Amino acid sequence: MSSKDITRQFLTQIKDRAFAPAYLFWGDDEWRKDAALRALLTGAVDEVTKDFNLDQLRGPDLDADAVSTMLGTPPMMADRRVVVIRDVSGMKKPARAALDRYLTKPSADLVVALTMPVGVKPDAPLTSRCFSLQVNAVSGDELTKWIIKQTSERFGAQITAGAAALLQGAVGDDAGSLMMELDKAASYTMGGVIDEAVIEDVVGVRHGETSSDLLDAVASRDVTKAVALVGPVLALPKTTGVGLAMALATQTAALGWGAAQRAKGVPLNRLAKEYFDLLKRTGAFPGRPWGEATAAWTKHVPRWTVAEAETGLRAILRADERLKDTRASNDEQVLSSLVLELCTSSEQRRG
Repeated sequence: MSSKDITRQFLTQIKDRAFAPAYLFWGDDEWRKDAALRALLTGAVDEVTKDFNLDQLRGPDLDADAVSTMLGTPPMMADRRVVVIRDVSGMKKPARAALDRYLTKPSADLVVALTMPVGVKPDAPLTSRCFSLQVNAVSGDELTKWIIKQTSERFGAQITAGAAALLQGAVGDDAGSLMMELDKAASYTMGGVIDEAVIEDVVGVRHGETSSDLLDAVASRDVTKAVALVGPVLALPKTTGVGLAMALATQTAALGWGAAQRAKGVPLNRLAKEYFDLLKRTGAFPGRPWGEATAAWTKHVPRWTVAEAETGLRAILRADERLKDTRASNDEQVLSSLVLELCTSSEQRRG
């Protein structure tokens, strides 16, 4: 079952008030995990008796007796109780054993909601005994659609596609940060349309100085523009050197793959569709909307050879190691050197 199917099933359960005995929320997007948990609590907990029938706990703080007591307490003046245990991966062995015993034979009048922190994958016993909802960050065109939808549903405002793309380029795929900036933008316009000028004023990003612009400059091998953009792009909210290196790695690999396809005789006008299919198969992170990325790669792939892309990927690996080494130069210096190397063709090097 796909993640979209699982999400639809989860929402149907809430709508029909037909809850699973236990839920497990995990993945790399904390904001969306919290949003999914809030949706479950809204549907499963009677607001009138909430104080009696909702317990929210932290896994590392629990012992076996506390777990058994919480999971063995019946609801009071309501159809069900809900027990939330955050960071279930941090539970001590006796407490976790008590939870596992309960999950093998759960109560019909209790809903258990478990969460795991970013970077931690659940073990098989949990995923097999719970309704498992993996909540990962979205990117590309899916994220642009999400921004437009959230602007309308949560803030009662409208945002243009260009403004959504500009915001995405400035903030990235962190849902919490995106919501915070959308909240400010909606307040700034007082119900008006959020356009690119509003995003520039509210977020502090200037058109032409986003991570997408930097990626385009590197793909086109415009060394002067690329080096000039490193500082402004790194100054954007939630933008890191490691994140930019990841996006550059995806782009460089895509350009090398495209060069190989062209060498096999694939015409340039068919390459955009081939790139879309590649992204669907691999789930790679292009650092921007898929349509924008594939258009740029198709346009600039004639400037690259397979060998140059391979050389570029080795350079990105070295830069990534330096970016993660606190003793190394600062991010701007490392990335400036990297884009200089990426923008220099093999002919220029020989010259």
